[in-house]
Order: sequence, then structure tokens, then C-alpha cells
Amino acid sequence: MRPLLALVRKELASLFGAPTAYLTLTLVALVTAIIFFERLKVYNQILIVFATNTMGGFDTDTIPDHVNLWDTVFFPVMEALGVTLLAAIPIITMRVFAEERARGTDELLATTYLAPWQIVLAKFLVTYAFVALLLVASFVYPAAAIEQGGLGVEHLAAVFVGLLLLGFGIASLGLVCSAFAGSQLVGAVSGWAVAFVFWDFGWSYSFVSEASASVLDQIALHPRYGAFSEGIVALENIVYFVSLSLVCMAVARFSFDLRRVGA
Repeated sequence: MRPLLALVRKELASLFGAPTAYLTLTLVALVTAIIFFERLKVYNQILIVFATNTMGGFDTDTIPDHVNLWDTVFFPVMEALGVTLLAAIPIITMRVFAEERARGTDELLATTYLAPWQIVLAKFLVTYAFVALLLVASFVYPAAAIEQGGLGVEHLAAVFVGLLLLGFGIASLGLVCSAFAGSQLVGAVSGWAVAFVFWDFGWSYSFVSEASASVLDQIALHPRYGAFSEGIVALENIVYFVSLSLVCMAVARFSFDLRRVGA
């Protein structure tokens, strides 16, 4: 346990010792804030139109059902944040394994008391911790929208859990790409490509059979995440993201054996 904790501390120091982590945190929080305020401006403009339109106006303090914070502000912000995570997280995961290989320190790790699965576990846990921090920083404004809109704490918790699981899923895919990449650049590009492919397979439905499309829909990230965005916490979606993380850990672990055979 002590060597594992030492590796976790080392990974944390390496992650936050580079400007990439702080830049990613800042940019994602900034992009989310910009999107939030743009959508809020649109919402306020719609309210003004309804308030000044004598043919379709509404009474004071009464807003039509189709004009609400959820449809106009919150849901578009959550969709945009999900896509932002697709672009931002691979920037962090690209270096986790690939940097060790480039510096030759992966061989040093292999000679320690740590088993390959412990190395993989430590790197995944540290990356997940960063993703959680990233989402906390980015969720401030959307959370304020929920609070002001009266959507409820339960809905807020469901959405944050969905974002957290989505972030872990994207990070898991990026870490696998980094584990097999020969450089950080290859790790980043492949992480982006794989994450965007898994985001939604709707583009392939015209090329595959209906049965295949149904299977692809089951393994896509966006449909699973969308359920949480609607405030629905389904066990099958939680199992999907947990299974995705476990499979990615196993594949990353396999990369150690593959390198050993290649050596």
C-alpha cells in the first residue's frame, strides 16, 4: 500500500507541476461561464419579448411552460460542457503513460515493488481526481442556474453525477490511448479521435443495419449522459460507465504485457 500511495503522490506532483493542468482548468471554467451567460442572455431576451408582446404576453410573475431555464439555459449549457470535456480531458490524459515511456521512467516503475495493475490504478485515480476538480470548477454557473430555476437539489445531484461519470469515461478512453501511444502528441490526437467517435454513433446509422445501430447506441457516451442531464439516475447507465472504466483499466494493464513481449 505504501508504494502505491507514493506513486499517487508522485503522479499528483507531476500533474500539478505542469502548467497544462492549470490552463485546462481555467479554459474549461471560462468556456462554461461564457456559454452560460450567452444562454442566460437569450433567456432574458425571450422573457422581454413575451412581456412586451400584447398578443402573446403573460401576466406578471407568470412564465409560459415552454419558456424556462431548463430548456433555454441549462440543457444547452450541459450539452456544450459535455463536448468541451471531449476536447479538454485528452490534453491531460495524453501525458500520463506516454510521458513515462518517452523519458524511460516506465522501466524504473517496472523494477519497483509495484505491480502493473497498481501502476495503472494509481494513474487512473489521479486522473479521475483531476476530472472531479475540473467539473467542480466548471459546474458553479450551471448549478446557480438550477438553484435560481428551482429545479431542485435532486436534479442538481443527478446532473453532476452524470457529468462526473462522463468525465471519467472520457478520461478512461484517453488513458488507454496514452498507454499505447509512443508520444504525447499521438496520445492526445488518438484520445480526441476515440472520444469523439464514442460520443455518438448517429453518423454511422446510415451505413449499418438496424441491429448494429442499436448495439452502437448502447455503447455511445452521449445517450447515457443525456439521461443524467434529464435528472434520471438509472442503474444501467451507472453500470455502463463503471464497466467502461474497468475495461479501459484492463486494456491499459495489457499494454505492459505487450511492451514486455515486444522487448
